[in-house]
Amino acid sequence: MVQACINLAEDLFLPSLVGKDCVPWLALGRVNRLGCVGFKRLVEYFGDPTQAFSASEAELGEIPGLDREAIAGLLRFSQWEEVEQEGRRALAAGAGILPFNAPDYPGRLRTLPDPPPFLYVKGQLRPEDDRAVAVVGSRSASEYGLRITRELAQGLAGMGFTVVSGMARGIDGEAHKSALSAGGRTLAVLGSGVDVVYPPEHEDLYRTLCERGAIVSEQPIGTPPFSYNFPSRNRLISGLSLGVVVVEATEKSGSLITASLALEQGREVFAVPGEAGASRSRGTHRLIRQGAKLVEGVQDIVEEIAPQLVRRAGALEGASQRRVPAGLSVEARKVFELVEIHPLQIDEVIQKSGLSAAKVSELLLELELQGLLKQLPGKRFVAN
Repeated sequence: MVQACINLAEDLFLPSLVGKDCVPWLALGRVNRLGCVGFKRLVEYFGDPTQAFSASEAELGEIPGLDREAIAGLLRFSQWEEVEQEGRRALAAGAGILPFNAPDYPGRLRTLPDPPPFLYVKGQLRPEDDRAVAVVGSRSASEYGLRITRELAQGLAGMGFTVVSGMARGIDGEAHKSALSAGGRTLAVLGSGVDVVYPPEHEDLYRTLCERGAIVSEQPIGTPPFSYNFPSRNRLISGLSLGVVVVEATEKSGSLITASLALEQGREVFAVPGEAGASRSRGTHRLIRQGAKLVEGVQDIVEEIAPQLVRRAGALEGASQRRVPAGLSVEARKVFELVEIHPLQIDEVIQKSGLSAAKVSELLLELELQGLLKQLPGKRFVAN
């Protein structure tokens, strides 16, 4: 397998942790049998999941659903030297390490049942990337598929959407290139390390993505593009996006995995119809039969996604018009204002408020008892 590793450290803005601060986050990714689901359980219990390394066996045993082997892995973790070396490799490769509690960690990924403890990032994630649509499809695309991809990606970019894809040959690569040609932003989620260019003919695209978008991965630096990493990569493509558009896919295409994951995550799924009987059309036609929105142009995508954006804008406007209840302490008022606009997990409240975990827990309970906020599943809180 041909691949290339590129170091752009001198030219890139590193959006996240480097050095010693990243060590406990990198360690969470190496704990035996913990995984991303176990990590989410640590987040829901501790707020700051790195506290798990100093917790007792009894305390870890109280965490609902945490695997016994994961508890043993946390208690016996000893790979600190290897973790520090990984941090140095990331820095040398020009990659930032974006932990789960960082302000610029994508908010949609936080809602997944299996979010990565951290992301490796080359380039820069921006607030406007919250308006993202994924465009994926066949590696052996037809001229028709490439043309439709160009029209959709350019149209989405022109309307201010960030285009997300996987930098593969065919539809993925065309989606990135077309968004860039329209002056828009695009994110590539890799099934390899962020320093590994695959396919190698996308080296120029890779460099441009680092400069005008971002390369994202949860895989360690230098990881080759192993096929078994791609299904987990696909959950991040859909997880980052408001919806997923599939342009050409065979019945066994990885794009159908992305579409299936999008449905599980509550994202919109779109499919472009193709030539009747063509193998590249069978996957998209099956999606349409199963209820995916048929797409002939960019407006078909926008009209389905627009209500989500309108509801969110309305919620923000309504929240700005609400008055903070009188009689609250300064600290309680601070916490209330954080959850007033949109739901936050307890760890996010801790991170944004600068208060201790114990104090935030106390204030959230106080506000909940007063009927000023309510708790949602996953220890998320929002103004009532």
